[in-house]
This record gives sequence, structure tokens and C-alpha cells, in this order.
Amino acid sequence: MRRSPKFICYSSGGIDLQINGALGIAFNELNSENSASLAKVCEYLWNCGIDGFLPTLVTNAPEKILSSLAAIHQAIAQLKNAPNSAQILGVHLECAFFHPDRRGAHPREYLKPLTIDSLKQLVGDHLEIIKLITLAPELDVTNTVIPFLVERGIIVSLGHSTATSRQAQSAFNLGATMVTHAFNAMPPLHHREPGLLGAAILNPRVYCGLIADGVHVHPQMVEILWRLKGKEIVLVSDALAPLGLPDGIYPWDDRTIEIKDFTARLPDGTLSGTTLSLFDCVQNLVIWGICSPQEAIALATESPRKVLNLPLFPASLAWYWQEEEAQLTWERCDGYR
Repeated sequence: MRRSPKFICYSSGGIDLQINGALGIAFNELNSENSASLAKVCEYLWNCGIDGFLPTLVTNAPEKILSSLAAIHQAIAQLKNAPNSAQILGVHLECAFFHPDRRGAHPREYLKPLTIDSLKQLVGDHLEIIKLITLAPELDVTNTVIPFLVERGIIVSLGHSTATSRQAQSAFNLGATMVTHAFNAMPPLHHREPGLLGAAILNPRVYCGLIADGVHVHPQMVEILWRLKGKEIVLVSDALAPLGLPDGIYPWDDRTIEIKDFTARLPDGTLSGTTLSLFDCVQNLVIWGICSPQEAIALATESPRKVLNLPLFPASLAWYWQEEEAQLTWERCDGYR
């Protein structure tokens, strides 16, 4: 006899701080002709349990970044409080201000020096919608960019960086409070140089973004990070435009990516993201035996809200555990208090 799912808990909906697109729509390829497609993405993410998200713009030609920012700026106003839609909470700017040696899949030709002027030039009239920015702190040689951003309420996350632990700690002292996709695009932990990640682990004010797909980070390393950081981990999907589409080869800026088993790679094998939903990452933590369902759920619902200083309730999801399939499931329960 099939058992009924076991109730686990109520939670707020998911908040995805790093998502690059969905349903074939790349957030850094938006323009006046395709911007209406954002409404479809918001509805899709709502049906994936997501209450809100930061469309993430990855490195691209400057004119395309500006075009995407303009489209998102307009959509934020048009789609605010739309029913049955995930809310656009601002933009995650994950582009341009990276160390070339840790740029990952980001094209070198569009990297820029990290200065206030170059930042203003890149975002134009859209600085007010930037909620989070990923940057390499060692490029801020004047120590002026991070304070400039923090003073304007923009969350600074360190990533795509060669920073030493000392350089990272200096950035944290200036107001940076997060690390983008921990372990990826940064030096590994080393017994003679803890690096950016080591400094982040030791700082209780700093959150670590994590792609828990089992490919970007090995499950055992995920468990190590969990034991060291706990609730200071923020699960992110890092999902690309083919999220919600089948495996295959898809366009990506002027290149292509191959999606296979929810992992995206460039033709040379470079990892470029996932096509997992945020709650797939929650499920992985549970089936890997790293933490309890309640703890895993919190990393996708409570932790990102703390980063953005958002309220935790009202709850909008009821969670269940299906023993036969070893699977977490959820359903909307808006209005629960």
C-alpha cells in the first residue's frame, strides 16, 4: 500500500539570487521586442515554488547589458504584485568586474576595470534596480567601489576572483557580505592560503552562495561547507535560459552551450551553469544526507531573505516527504499564518 506523504513544514516560497534565464529566455539578451516574455518566466518560476528572484546578467556586450537592464527596469514596474507570478526583486549583476584568470565561462573581451566610473557607464540610468553585484575585490585598488555600492544599499558578493584571504577580509570590512557560487571561480581552500573562501567561512556576517547540483561542487565538499557555515549558506540555481527545456544544444550570447543531465557546458567543457530549479538543489541536500529537509528548505527560503532583508512570513508553501520515491514535494498554501 502506498503511504501518504509525510508533512514536513511550512515555509515561505523560494528566493533565487542567481538565475540567468528560463524557457529559452536569457536575461542578458532582453530588449524591447522580447521583454514581454519576462511575464511568462515569472509565472513559470511561481509554479516552481519561487516567490521572488534576481534576474542575473552575465558578461556580455555593454549595449546588451544596458538593453537588458532597461527591459527589466520596465518589467519590475509592470509586473509588480502580478498574481501567481514570482516577483522581480532587482538585478544581480554578475558581469565584467572579474579577474581574467577566474572568469570561467565569461568572455574576456567584455571584462572591465573595477572603478566607479566604469560601473556607472555599464549600468547607465539603472543603478537603482541593481540589488546584488558580484565582483573580484582585488580589482578595487582604490577601495572606493565597495563602499560606493554599500552606501546605496547594493549587496556586494565576491566572486570570479583570485583574492587572498587578506584581500577578501579587507573587502568584508568595507561591507561585502556574500560570496558567489562558493568553490567555483575562486582559488580552492589551501593550508597555506585560505583564500577568499576561507575568509568567508570564518566570517559569520558573510553568506556563501552555493550551486548544489553535485557537479559544480562535490557533495562531500557541500557537506564540509554545511558543517562550517550552516544557515549562512544560500542555495542558488545558477540556471540558464534552457531551464524548463529538454537537453540539447542552445545558443548562448554568440556561442553555444550543451545541456546534458541538467548541466550546461561550453564546447571546450567549461561549466557555465545548470538547468536545475532552486528546489532541485534543496532535494539534493536531503538525498545526499547532508541535512534535514527543514534545514535544506531554509537555505532556499530563509537565507536568501536574510541576505535581502526581506520578511520570512507569511508562509506560502507546505512541504511533504514521499518515502517511496525519497522525494520532497510541496504545494502552495498562500495565506497560511
